[in-house]
Amino acid sequence: MFNIQNKVFTIPLGEVGLEDLEMVGGKNASLGEMTQHLDELGLRIPDGFVVTAQAYWYFLEANNLLEPIQEALKDLNYNDIEQLRRAGLKVRQMIKNSRFPKELSEEIIERYQRLSAQYGQEITDVAVRSSATAEDLPDASFAGQQETYLNVRGPASLMDAVRNCFASLFTDRAISYRHNFGFDHFKIGLSVCVQKMVRSDLGTSGVAFSLDTESGFREAVVINATYGLGELLVQGAVSPDEYIVFKPTLNRGFNAIIEKKLGIKDKMMVYGDNAEERVRIIPTEKSFQNRFALTDEMILELARWVVKIEDYYSRRNGRWTPMDVEWAVDGLSKQLFILQARPETIHSQKNHDVVTGFRITDPEAPKRRLLQGIAVGDKVASGRVNILYSLDKRVLEGHEFKEGDILVTEMTDPDWEPIMKKAAAIVTNKGGRTCHAAIVARELGVPAIVGCGHATDILEDGQEVTISCAEGEIGYVYEGALAFEKEEFRLSELPPTRTALMLNVASPEMAFRFSFLPHQGVGLAREEFIINNYIQVHPLALLRHKDLNDTELSKSIAGRIRGYADEKEFFISKLAYGIAKIAAAFYPYKVIVRFSDFKSNEYANLLGGRHFEPTEENPMIGWRGASRYYSPEYREAFGLECLAIRRVREEMGLTNVVVMIPFCRTVEELHKVTDTMANFGLRRGEHGLELYLMAELPSNILLAEEFAAHIDGFSIGSNDLTQLTLGLDRDSALVAHIYDERNEAVKRLIRMLIEKAKKHSVKVGICGQGPSDFPDFAQFLVEQGIDSISVTPDSVVKTVLAIAEIEKTRTLSVH
Repeated sequence: MFNIQNKVFTIPLGEVGLEDLEMVGGKNASLGEMTQHLDELGLRIPDGFVVTAQAYWYFLEANNLLEPIQEALKDLNYNDIEQLRRAGLKVRQMIKNSRFPKELSEEIIERYQRLSAQYGQEITDVAVRSSATAEDLPDASFAGQQETYLNVRGPASLMDAVRNCFASLFTDRAISYRHNFGFDHFKIGLSVCVQKMVRSDLGTSGVAFSLDTESGFREAVVINATYGLGELLVQGAVSPDEYIVFKPTLNRGFNAIIEKKLGIKDKMMVYGDNAEERVRIIPTEKSFQNRFALTDEMILELARWVVKIEDYYSRRNGRWTPMDVEWAVDGLSKQLFILQARPETIHSQKNHDVVTGFRITDPEAPKRRLLQGIAVGDKVASGRVNILYSLDKRVLEGHEFKEGDILVTEMTDPDWEPIMKKAAAIVTNKGGRTCHAAIVARELGVPAIVGCGHATDILEDGQEVTISCAEGEIGYVYEGALAFEKEEFRLSELPPTRTALMLNVASPEMAFRFSFLPHQGVGLAREEFIINNYIQVHPLALLRHKDLNDTELSKSIAGRIRGYADEKEFFISKLAYGIAKIAAAFYPYKVIVRFSDFKSNEYANLLGGRHFEPTEENPMIGWRGASRYYSPEYREAFGLECLAIRRVREEMGLTNVVVMIPFCRTVEELHKVTDTMANFGLRRGEHGLELYLMAELPSNILLAEEFAAHIDGFSIGSNDLTQLTLGLDRDSALVAHIYDERNEAVKRLIRMLIEKAKKHSVKVGICGQGPSDFPDFAQFLVEQGIDSISVTPDSVVKTVLAIAEIEKTRTLSVH
């Protein structure tokens, strides 16, 4: 029997801490902990009070509900969704039809009146949030399973909201989740936080994580933002803006925003007009849709707060504790507030020593793509499409969802979880990385593609498809069951090597994941990938399209530069973000960024490119690389690349970026390029900037000593070096049998380069595929004393093993 003499029904938020977990639940304990240490952390948190789990148990006992609830859940078949729905509904109705004991309601109302007076109001607006007493424990994530009620005003509405929170402990998904994870329904209580609302209906709101939720990369703060109250973001009804901030350079005072992506914020949740309609959804004004929800200053302030919260919890727990934070900006005061903070429970427990990789092996795969969206996770799965527009359709029409089906729907909410746990993969029309579908997919360990747009229209019930989240941040749905490989290995079992192993990284999307591989930096980061995939417009077309009288081109460019001040800023920002994400992933190791090396035919394929590119007979040995950079026709575009590099190094603080000039035919040409770089503020040696040269022409090697006087390193481009040494077109099938970087002429040139470079104390590396494909070629390079070998991430394991074996053999032969 509940002892009313020892009751603690309500507690001010500032008096609650992590030691009160059993009484107030994880969410409230965490919020109270921060409120207690407000001064130390320098954060703003809206005040409030907590209705304790003791109040919940007292409510159940006073209404004699314990036995009827136990009876309703006895002998329940948790896999029968209809039976689960009936039992859950019955329990919730019991609770909703019950009355509060007088002493309990009086205490809650008195606390509410005091809170209202604190804010100078008779009846203030509050958020009423549930917190299960086992929520956010390290081995379980109950987040989002109980209800939240926003813009609650007045004692009667408050008591209804608290009672509904109690009832939400028995939603279908919460009952199912507890059963799956072995929690006793009657050892989990429910606490409620009553907290002053932040007027984000007039401002912005969102979530932030103190790690990258896709890869587990720990040096990033990932922020999602939308207009209005944050519920639409959590539900996945809008695709939010996404910002990534790099912690190490943020902590050193730099503008460390390394990525900004504009979302589709076409609607927003605001306050309703009357008591019956607490909140409503309205369209977002067009002008607001086309801009970022947060200023750079606010992004940085929020990131600093998230880092402070993570640091505090990590110190308190004696271990790294990444955090999941809800935040809001008040539209009236323009101030930032923290609404909730809880430990992230998935990636923080991942063992990064075990690397599992998935790869589609079907060569016809690109032709079989049906649609794409935002990838969640990094796995591949096949199955039959099962389209559900609502849970009611399945129940009313007997629509069965089988284990291993691919769930395809508009978007999900917590009620869908019993279905989601049966799915091999999940595809939704709406949502972003932090929507409900994405969060649950990560928990379940299944691939999901969210924000696809029209998946329910394009795919058909029963259709066999393959879902791939293994190709970067874009997830693809393929027709049919495609062949794929799964590889797994332990990094700790790889032997160390004396020769530095670097990575070739083209895609910023994959950089955080690749950072867990053994490496000593990036030997080749190609700008072309970033320009092709993120910018997609010829730089001169961006700068001069208004003079071309090409209406379609101008219209397309206007659509792409949404959120940016102008065309120039768009190019610089997009290129800078791409480079910065790679540089941050491998910080503080060197990341060698090669200036753009498109051929004229490749540049012509960019949007607007045909207005500016010549038609060359042989673009491979034509107007490319260095010869473009100083030319009057292109130098303005090259200047944008220089300005992007400066932004990454000087504003973002990523001084580990090294620049590299490709296809530089003569020493005179090198001087022309460095003079052009200097005109745009990029000078070798300034702020520690190093300059490398691609050694891919015989002239680079024959004049290596002359080049070495003006650079810090060479990187051998074995593909071009082989074709130009042997005088063949590497794209021609007729002479493909002659192409071999192990040809003695090529090896002799490489040997000569390494000798000359070492004489001048200049580094030499190689960034071709040869060392990965041919162990004897790797052996040759190691024997010559090459400083580094840079390979694609999928070749790391076999290259490490080959180099280690070669080094071991050499050591034995020396002794």
